[in-house]
Amino acid sequence: MWIYLLLGVITAAVWFVRRKYSFWADRGVPYIKPRFPFGNIQGIGRRMHSSQLMTKFYNELKPSGKPYGGIYFFTNPVALALELEFVKNVLVRDFAHFHDRGVYYNEKDDPISGHLFNIEGTKWTNLRKKLIPTFSSGKMKMMCPTIVSVGERFRECLGKCLDSGDGEVEMKELLARFTTDVIGTCAFGIDCNSLNDPNAEFLRMGRRVFEVPRGRILKFFFMATFKDFSRRIHIKGTSEEVSEFFFKVVRETIEYREKNNIQRNDFMNLLMQLKNGGQLDESGEAVGTLSLNEVVAQAFVFFLGGFETSSTTMSYCLYELSLNEEIQQRARECVQDAVRKHGGLTYDALMDMPYIDQCINESLRKYPPGANLIRQVSHDYRVPGTDVTFPKGMNVMIPVYAIHHDPEHYPDPERYDPDRFSPEATEARKPYTFLPFGEGPRICIAARFGMLEARIGLSVLLMNFTFARCSKTNVPLVISSRHAILTPEGGLWLKVDKLKV
Repeated sequence: MWIYLLLGVITAAVWFVRRKYSFWADRGVPYIKPRFPFGNIQGIGRRMHSSQLMTKFYNELKPSGKPYGGIYFFTNPVALALELEFVKNVLVRDFAHFHDRGVYYNEKDDPISGHLFNIEGTKWTNLRKKLIPTFSSGKMKMMCPTIVSVGERFRECLGKCLDSGDGEVEMKELLARFTTDVIGTCAFGIDCNSLNDPNAEFLRMGRRVFEVPRGRILKFFFMATFKDFSRRIHIKGTSEEVSEFFFKVVRETIEYREKNNIQRNDFMNLLMQLKNGGQLDESGEAVGTLSLNEVVAQAFVFFLGGFETSSTTMSYCLYELSLNEEIQQRARECVQDAVRKHGGLTYDALMDMPYIDQCINESLRKYPPGANLIRQVSHDYRVPGTDVTFPKGMNVMIPVYAIHHDPEHYPDPERYDPDRFSPEATEARKPYTFLPFGEGPRICIAARFGMLEARIGLSVLLMNFTFARCSKTNVPLVISSRHAILTPEGGLWLKVDKLKV
């Protein structure tokens, strides 16, 4: 009796899995053959980064000439974008069908996860409306002197490292300390002091978030694939230590400022205005209040965005400049010309550095921090020009890294060439071939802040130091499979010298 029951259960399970894995074949869509139980993601976190795996699938499926191909996360079908027109449909034209990122969050058990990057539906729409004014060009100009002052401390810190060492410096770690102090000051109004203390708590928490053990990478894919089930069993995406730390910091900062009536030109002040009055002072427009949980969650995502993506982008830019002395000198002259023209490292000078922007953009092209974009189908979507319908809840993946390295869009894609982003070259290139911040209504809200932070960091470094490869520099770089963000394995070692004036 039990044997027949067991055989029945096994037969039903096999039938269920085969039926799930026949989704793309039944619709005549080219696909990568899956393997149970992980589908097509068994290599992520162990052998390769997700960017490398999706690029492999992209290159295998693109010759089919179809707008998208099929892959599987566990047993769930996922559409992999192959053509730019399809990318445009998902991100912009048919945004109403692809409103959400499909990222797991759990506000009940893990309130810090309910931030702008994760949340969905009308809640996302309302929250974004509240937060957009905090990233205006006026706010960036207001915060610029604060970031420049941190840049000056960064210069002093690197100078001390050179005085006490052999000139070979691990720049990735040092840049993470710089961005930690910037975002700590701008988002929390706190002097993190990580430039002087490499074991500062803010820096340690940033590392905890992004350095993911191999087993947890598959856990994240599981949570994103089976969101409702994960919420029912109370899975948290954020560690208890990280959550408690940020709640404590934000709560204490707000209490201290309110008690002493302190006003500062930073994000925390703007979040407090929304918490207490539902509007920003200068706009006068009522946009609705934020709860304490929402304030903590937004401060947390500001920290994450400013901490890791900017530091890795600057790291990759310095790496490429160290291998290209002529490009490095041209970038340095761009900074020096702007500083002379505007009388210092001012906001106007930073906005007048076109070649620095080209260098940053080429670094973002070659090493996009967000290597893949995911959008979830909010209601059944019939793909234009086909008879295929994506069911509600299915995910679509846009392989940003693969698109950025497609020779059809960027000839000789492994070559670092900032002139790809000259005004003429940019104008001539097809839209949706450059997606470091996403595109459409869900484009990164803090892109302007991240670019400003990178401009300041690179400007300070190029005005005062020269960079070259050293015995510890990995050429080519090896990408870590253990990080969600595109990160160089073993850091980034460069030979640094003080610039002779």
